[in-house]
Amino acid sequence: MTTSQAEVLRDASGGDNRPWQVAVLLLRDFSAYRQDFQTITGGARARFEASDWLGAQTAARARIQLYSQFRAGCLQRISPLVSAFSLEDWATTRRYFDVLTQGLPDRELAQTGYNTIFRKLVGRQHLSHEQAFVRQAMIEQAPLEPFETFQFDPAQDLSSLVEMILLSFPFDIPFARLEDDIKTITALMTENIQALKSVKSISAVMLRSVFYRNKGAYLIGRLCLDNRLLPLAFALNNEAGLGVSVDSVLWNEKDLSRIFSFTRAYFMVNVNRPSAVVQFLNGLMPAKKPSELYSSLGYYKHGKTTFYAELSQHLGQSKDLFVKAEGIEGLVMLVFTLASHQIVFKVIRDRFPPSKKVTPAAVKQAYHLVKTHDRVGRMADTHEFLELRLPASRFDEDVLQTLLTEASHSVSLIGDDLVLHHVYVERLMTPLNLYLKTCSDFERDLVIDDYGLAIKQLAAANIFPGDMLPKNFGVTRHGRVIFYDYDEICYLTDVQFRALPINNHENASMGQEPWFEVGEFDVFPEEFEHFLLAKGPLLSSFAEKHGELFTAVYWQSVQNQLRAQTVLDVFPYRLNRRLSAGATLS
Repeated sequence: MTTSQAEVLRDASGGDNRPWQVAVLLLRDFSAYRQDFQTITGGARARFEASDWLGAQTAARARIQLYSQFRAGCLQRISPLVSAFSLEDWATTRRYFDVLTQGLPDRELAQTGYNTIFRKLVGRQHLSHEQAFVRQAMIEQAPLEPFETFQFDPAQDLSSLVEMILLSFPFDIPFARLEDDIKTITALMTENIQALKSVKSISAVMLRSVFYRNKGAYLIGRLCLDNRLLPLAFALNNEAGLGVSVDSVLWNEKDLSRIFSFTRAYFMVNVNRPSAVVQFLNGLMPAKKPSELYSSLGYYKHGKTTFYAELSQHLGQSKDLFVKAEGIEGLVMLVFTLASHQIVFKVIRDRFPPSKKVTPAAVKQAYHLVKTHDRVGRMADTHEFLELRLPASRFDEDVLQTLLTEASHSVSLIGDDLVLHHVYVERLMTPLNLYLKTCSDFERDLVIDDYGLAIKQLAAANIFPGDMLPKNFGVTRHGRVIFYDYDEICYLTDVQFRALPINNHENASMGQEPWFEVGEFDVFPEEFEHFLLAKGPLLSSFAEKHGELFTAVYWQSVQNQLRAQTVLDVFPYRLNRRLSAGATLS
């Protein structure tokens, strides 16, 4: 026991010990939450080895719900104790909690848990570093310990190194074709990594923790070629009845960044010290913010805490204004951006036009669906904030007035701050309709193909976007097409896909209303061809690659697979990077 811990215990033993009780209860509940989190995460390996893909989906949803359960249970137990608490009592509670969590490997997560309870009970207006852990996200983190990694000393050759890496991870099922995989990986890397042709020393450091998600397992580390460091990732799959095989090997930041994208579901990965793993991953992907990496590991609440710290720091170091986001203005959301930080803010409008058959509650439910569903690399993860305060002086005047007049239920001007009572924040992307106007012919061909793939992969995840116009999709810095307009989203299996009836009624086409009966959930894919893209080269290119999207038969076939509980393959890297497809770098 440290001196400070002994002093706190001595203080708590006399007088009003309610702050001590609250600190102990809060830490106990947080520890129980973390245990449940680790238990679900710890089952990922067994699910992977058993090819239990439905179980993996169920576990992912259950784990996301754990934090809400922790919050509700803790509030119920603590509320009676703090009903008469002063801010001084909370300052004492914070001091006790700070000492109780000293030495914990996940201390930063515990502090975020404390902040959650404090904000709910006291309110954000009293959130200060005296009563809570406002600056905790900026603490310098320690690097990984040797026992948290596999250290592979210089090997004789690349083939030997790859073999040592793959055999170091203790799966209970064998590799299906280890020798063939090693030969393919070695040949592919030797052909495409110029430094390997003259390297004198080859070594590697790999995280011991395996990253599981969907049908895949990922071994993550870095490759050292003399003095040059490269990211290194092996993507594994389990071919039921055959065993583990390597589906892809990746060695550049761009490919690794795609795996850890904000558009993907959270990993199942057991780590003892999250901060150290985030620091290691950040070294492999410097363009990734720590908040994104925390979220990718499943710590989305601490990712949100870290995001707020990053935003606050950036506001103190920048001068640009919050301005209207580029693109066609939405009918449900007002969207503004801080371009220098590459983020957008979405606020629900007070009123929707009659053409929009949704309510604010339905919009919130749609965002919750996206949060808890597998995003398959095609939907953006968001941070949902309540009572977010931003300096009003940093807003473009037109944006400020529009927010105050058209989103008055969600926005207020209080003192020098614009208070966003409810807002969604996500990564900035270029609207697809604008991207298509400025990109090269080569980029246009790629993105049109990816647009169709995005729709197909959303369908494979049981998601129907509703409005699939290009304006509702964005393009990331890696050229990937992402859906980001969720107000009409629904499960694909809830939709009735129909072929257009043959018109045998004379003059029926003269009326504005359809001559046949249309149900609330009826969709006619043949109509997509007439409104997704204007007639011309873009539509022709799209139809050539993805013309089946214009048929009811295609959508019905996907529904049949979903109803048969078939989990379809969606890979977080380009298909030409798969070993089975003769991986290339093109």
